[in-house]
Amino acid sequence: MSWALLYALVVALALAVLARRRELMAMSRAVEERGIARARGSDKARLQYPHVDLSRCIGCGICVEACPEDGVLEIVHGQALVVHGARCVGHGRCASECPVGAIVLTLGDLNERRDIPALTDCLESAMQPGLFLAGEVTGYALVRTAIAHGTAVGTEVARRTRDLPARSSGVLELVIVGAGPAGLACALQARLSGLEFVVVEQEEIGGTVAKYPRRKLVMTQSVELPGFGRLDRELYTKEELIELWGEVARAMELPIRTGLEFEQVTRGSDGIFVVKTSRGEFRARHVCLALGRRGTPNRLGVRGEELSKVAYSLLDAQSYRERRILVVGGGDSAIEAALGLAEQQGNRVTLSYRREGFFRIKARNEAHLVQAQADGRLEVLLGSEVESIEADHVNLRVGSSAGARSIRLANDEVFVLAGGKPPHALLERSGVSFDPALRAKVEPLAESGSGLARALAVALACALGVLGFVLWRRDYYGLELHDRATSALHAWLRPASGAGLACAIAATALILVNLAYLLRRGEYLGVRLFSLQRWMTSHVVTGVLALLFALVHAGMAPRATVGGHALAALAVLVVTGAIGRYLYAFVPRAANGRELELEEVQTRLAQLAGDWDRENPRFGERVRLRVQELVAAGHWRGKLPRRLKALLTSQRELRRALAELATSGRAEGVPDTQLRETLELAARAHRASLAAAHFEDLRALMGSWRYLHRWVALYMVLIVVLHIFVALRYASLGELLP
Repeated sequence: MSWALLYALVVALALAVLARRRELMAMSRAVEERGIARARGSDKARLQYPHVDLSRCIGCGICVEACPEDGVLEIVHGQALVVHGARCVGHGRCASECPVGAIVLTLGDLNERRDIPALTDCLESAMQPGLFLAGEVTGYALVRTAIAHGTAVGTEVARRTRDLPARSSGVLELVIVGAGPAGLACALQARLSGLEFVVVEQEEIGGTVAKYPRRKLVMTQSVELPGFGRLDRELYTKEELIELWGEVARAMELPIRTGLEFEQVTRGSDGIFVVKTSRGEFRARHVCLALGRRGTPNRLGVRGEELSKVAYSLLDAQSYRERRILVVGGGDSAIEAALGLAEQQGNRVTLSYRREGFFRIKARNEAHLVQAQADGRLEVLLGSEVESIEADHVNLRVGSSAGARSIRLANDEVFVLAGGKPPHALLERSGVSFDPALRAKVEPLAESGSGLARALAVALACALGVLGFVLWRRDYYGLELHDRATSALHAWLRPASGAGLACAIAATALILVNLAYLLRRGEYLGVRLFSLQRWMTSHVVTGVLALLFALVHAGMAPRATVGGHALAALAVLVVTGAIGRYLYAFVPRAANGRELELEEVQTRLAQLAGDWDRENPRFGERVRLRVQELVAAGHWRGKLPRRLKALLTSQRELRRALAELATSGRAEGVPDTQLRETLELAARAHRASLAAAHFEDLRALMGSWRYLHRWVALYMVLIVVLHIFVALRYASLGELLP
């Protein structure tokens, strides 16, 4: 038996060490990826992004698994952090799946952006009442969001129409411009509400989705179409969605007029909107613009762009084979087109992008791109621009201005997928403003707290109540144990009857409720009664209350009996739980706070390095490398003993490094002010990295504390069960003290 226990202990420790090393490696990769994202600019959100309340996050990782876009969130120091914010397109699964409500979707900084329309909460133009926008034109790209927008506009128009007098002849209640997902949803809701309306569409049903490449997968995320029902699948091909929407439009007899190009919306003196199209006008009380955002494709502005071989969209990659193809652009559309074309037989595909890296593309597209390059199916020219397009070749300039070179690329087809100009001018003529001052101010989100303070406040109030009760009956609780039997209060306050027994029952019930937290936390029953945060709060409150009731049950004088041991175990459990709860609320936030501080310092160092590269390039490079060495020395690498040693010797190493940098900087003529700021930043980076590393070590030790808490809980439950059994077995003896 002893040998088995020894072997089990060795195996358990080995597995724990391996698990810990894997965790550190994963965190190191996440922090490194966040640095890459910051360098590329993909850490900033385009519009929506998840805000993580670190005071509530428990690091369960459900948000990371739920997000369909890889790399948006990662777990660092036991909590979720945003890594590639630009990859977030607003699915919202992270927020809906978070068991403690620690994530909400919020908007980025819109104060200076002039590409987002100024709308009210009901999607109405801030400048033109009665004019609504829905879908991609508002800045939100998801099909699910577009359908929600269209449904909301249709509902709002129906509500307003009920309060209006009967409409005049020839005046519709609603004109919907665009038959994409937003326009269709608005039309369906208008049909259900009995509105008189028409849908104006320039091309075909589907809007922007109809222009996607053939067989492209479209995320719908289980949406609800008004009057049709729920689309339960999460992925549809473009063709499946277009066919489905066409069937719905025919079944609901939607008045969709295709082939009408929208020109402008004006408002007459009678307050009625006039929607001008290429084939006439429509008059209506309300207008919903669901135009999309793509507008006019961006052109390169080079010689030869007018050639017939130049295209600005790709609908079917399979129709191109045995061709020499150039794709220009660096977004997801360009990369997906290049990958699709590279799959076709005999194609030689080159992807040209003017920047030095792709910074706002989906992780899966980036992985496929890297694989296609490795397989030799696709050539990527970063930092390149098209100079001219000829009949059988393309001239490109590759590299920075100092070391740029021109290359001639044999070519049959050119696809320019460099985005487009949104129809801002058209929208502004129609009464839509893009003035940031007209947009509602978004209040910055603040941490709402873990609920620990509230739980402790409730527990304190209960403790004060029990203290008041004991002081009120101090004429009984102040007696020696052998004198209590003669007190008139004994029959009511003794453990085996009256208030004493009621406290025992209450303590047992509270322990059962407390243990139910484990079922809710693991969701073994598949039931979600209340939020996990409320359960965590109740876990603290019920634990403290159980201890208080047990103390009263014991007559404020526990003895060395089974009940006394149960009470002692309960007290240890409450103390270890309180300490662990505090550490879990503080330590991960502190560690991640140090990581963010380190990022700020490194960003400032990078800015200074840009100045050094012009004035003192050798010194700037040396500082960067030395700071990286200081950070890496005690941050992620090495085992715990090595990191502890680094902590003890860190100040000596820091002083030595700063002295070396100061000496070399002065020798190379670095100005004192710049040198002083450099040394201060290096010291801050060193302190922040060490603090983050050792907070992480403390968090690892907290895992052992958690297991101690659980084993004490198991012991307490067993001893309480034994105490109850003994009490029931010998209840007929009367006086039983725990």
